[in-house]
Amino acid sequence: MATVKQIQFRLKGAKKTLTRATKEVTATKARVKKLESQLTKAKAAEGKAKKKKPAAKKKPVAKKKPVAKKKVARKKKAAKKK
Repeated sequence: MATVKQIQFRLKGAKKTLTRATKEVTATKARVKKLESQLTKAKAAEGKAKKKKPAAKKKPVAKKKPVAKKKVARKKKAAKKK
Protein backbone atom coordinates (compact mmCIF):
# COMPACT_ATOMS: atom_id res chain seq x y z
CA MET A 1 0.00 0.00 0.00
CA ALA A 2 1.18 3.56 -0.77
CA THR A 3 2.13 5.96 1.94
CA VAL A 4 0.39 9.26 2.54
CA LYS A 5 3.32 11.24 1.08
CA GLN A 6 3.27 9.14 -2.13
CA ILE A 7 -0.45 9.67 -2.56
CA GLN A 8 -0.07 13.44 -1.98
CA PHE A 9 2.76 13.56 -4.57
CA ARG A 10 0.65 11.72 -7.16
CA LEU A 11 -2.34 13.94 -6.38
CA LYS A 12 -0.27 17.11 -6.96
CA GLY A 13 0.98 15.69 -10.26
CA ALA A 14 -2.56 14.82 -11.35
CA LYS A 15 -3.80 18.32 -10.43
CA LYS A 16 -0.97 19.92 -12.45
CA THR A 17 -1.82 17.74 -15.44
CA LEU A 18 -5.50 18.61 -15.12
CA THR A 19 -4.72 22.35 -14.89
CA ARG A 20 -2.49 22.21 -17.99
CA ALA A 21 -5.10 20.23 -19.92
CA THR A 22 -7.85 22.65 -18.89
CA LYS A 23 -5.78 25.61 -20.13
CA GLU A 24 -5.14 23.86 -23.44
CA VAL A 25 -8.84 23.06 -23.85
CA THR A 26 -9.79 26.67 -23.10
CA ALA A 27 -7.19 27.97 -25.56
CA THR A 28 -8.35 25.49 -28.21
CA LYS A 29 -12.00 26.50 -27.75
CA ALA A 30 -11.07 30.17 -28.15
CA ARG A 31 -9.08 29.36 -31.29
CA VAL A 32 -11.99 27.39 -32.76
CA LYS A 33 -14.40 30.28 -32.13
CA LYS A 34 -11.97 32.72 -33.74
CA LEU A 35 -11.56 30.53 -36.83
CA GLU A 36 -15.32 29.99 -37.14
CA SER A 37 -15.93 33.75 -37.06
CA GLN A 38 -13.28 34.22 -39.75
CA LEU A 39 -14.96 31.54 -41.84
CA THR A 40 -18.37 33.20 -41.62
CA LYS A 41 -16.85 36.57 -42.57
CA ALA A 42 -15.04 35.02 -45.52
CA LYS A 43 -18.21 33.30 -46.73
CA ALA A 44 -20.14 36.57 -46.48
CA ALA A 45 -17.44 38.43 -48.40
CA GLU A 46 -17.38 35.71 -51.05
CA GLY A 47 -21.16 35.90 -51.40
CA LYS A 48 -21.00 39.67 -51.87
CA ALA A 49 -18.29 39.28 -54.50
CA LYS A 50 -20.47 36.85 -56.43
CA LYS A 51 -23.53 39.10 -56.22
CA LYS A 52 -21.54 42.22 -57.08
CA LYS A 53 -21.71 41.79 -60.84
CA PRO A 54 -21.13 38.95 -63.22
CA ALA A 55 -18.05 39.04 -65.39
CA ALA A 56 -18.76 40.61 -68.76
CA LYS A 57 -18.42 38.19 -71.64
CA LYS A 58 -15.84 39.12 -74.22
CA LYS A 59 -16.96 39.47 -77.80
CA PRO A 60 -15.41 36.92 -80.11
CA VAL A 61 -12.72 38.35 -82.34
CA ALA A 62 -14.00 38.88 -85.89
CA LYS A 63 -12.27 36.63 -88.39
CA LYS A 64 -10.50 38.40 -91.22
CA LYS A 65 -11.88 37.63 -94.64
CA PRO A 66 -9.30 36.20 -97.01
CA VAL A 67 -8.34 38.61 -99.78
CA ALA A 68 -8.73 37.28 -103.33
CA LYS A 69 -5.33 36.72 -104.91
CA LYS A 70 -4.55 38.65 -108.04
CA LYS A 71 -3.96 36.59 -111.13
CA VAL A 72 -0.49 36.92 -112.49
CA ALA A 73 -0.51 38.21 -116.06
CA ARG A 74 1.87 36.01 -118.03
CA LYS A 75 3.61 37.27 -121.04
CA LYS A 76 2.69 35.44 -124.18
CA LYS A 77 5.55 33.89 -126.05
CA ALA A 78 6.04 34.83 -129.61
CA ALA A 79 4.82 32.18 -132.01
CA LYS A 80 7.61 30.10 -133.56
CA LYS A 81 8.20 30.49 -137.26
CA LYS A 82 8.34 27.33 -139.32
